[in-house]
Amino acid sequence: MTYLNRTAAVAAALMTTCLLAPGPSAHAVSRDASTGDWLRLTVTRGDSASSDTRGTLLLCDPPQGHAHAEEACAELAAVDGDISRLTPSDTLCTLIYAPVTAQAEGRWGGRRVEHRETYANDCVLRAETGAVFALDD
Repeated sequence: MTYLNRTAAVAAALMTTCLLAPGPSAHAVSRDASTGDWLRLTVTRGDSASSDTRGTLLLCDPPQGHAHAEEACAELAAVDGDISRLTPSDTLCTLIYAPVTAQAEGRWGGRRVEHRETYANDCVLRAETGAVFALDD
């Protein structure tokens, strides 16, 4: 099973678990979440061999699973889920090279989304992608 297929399977399993869980959390995810907009987001510090990776599953109907879910979903909705079309903020970042790689895989508007890009440092990542990859805040 490829990494992408495993990611989709994990996302579907997480959504199913939320739907079937007893008690108040059973309403945390709508019944249409498996067909809605979702992205598995990861940020890795250092080179590609680094094990310092953070990640989350962002669901957008309703926004959840991310510290800034509402803002991230709104930013993604404005560009129809195309992360490369996000409008960069007018932020000045240091020229210190401390690479971070951002990756997104999932579905948006019924189509598959795959995005991977390495940024010079955390500041550049945040300036280029807004709340979408703001996983530490």
